[in-house]
Amino acid sequence: MAAKTAKQKRDIEKNYTTKQLAMKLRRLADCIEKGSRFQIQIAGERIAVPPDAIINIEHERSASMEEVEFQIKWKPA
Repeated sequence: MAAKTAKQKRDIEKNYTTKQLAMKLRRLADCIEKGSRFQIQIAGERIAVPPDAIINIEHERSASMEEVEFQIKWKPA
């Protein structure tokens, strides 16, 4: 059996147009409803999100900014 290669750490934010984001969110919603894996490519890397991933929504506020983050978390296989 081949040894697994350790993946490099990443912290990337990718901006999308409104239309692009809507399409991705629709695909994500479909996968959540079906209980299936969600696949997305971000900055050249294909990511496979397992159906049992934890999904949460985070709200942050400071004096100059508010932010809502949709987060999907899972442990690597």
